[in-house]
Amino acid sequence: MARVTVEDCLIHVDNRFALVHLASKRTKQLMKGSRALVDAPTNKPAVIALREIADSRVRLPEGWTISDVDKPAEEELPLDQRND
Repeated sequence: MARVTVEDCLIHVDNRFALVHLASKRTKQLMKGSRALVDAPTNKPAVIALREIADSRVRLPEGWTISDVDKPAEEELPLDQRND
């Protein structure tokens, strides 16, 4: 599988600051048991998170700005993976 780069992700995220926060948040979700949205069984959670961002499967919510990135999520898992 090809290597994922920061430049691949920056196409979908406005700047590096937002990318770091988004990748960090998604990595934590993966480590807590969230299903990966890309097929990368041998990769570590941080690499999987970057692959998901590069594939546009994970992104900032619509209308969010950089100052919104640090807002705490109501739930750590995505809506489709919650056990409510």
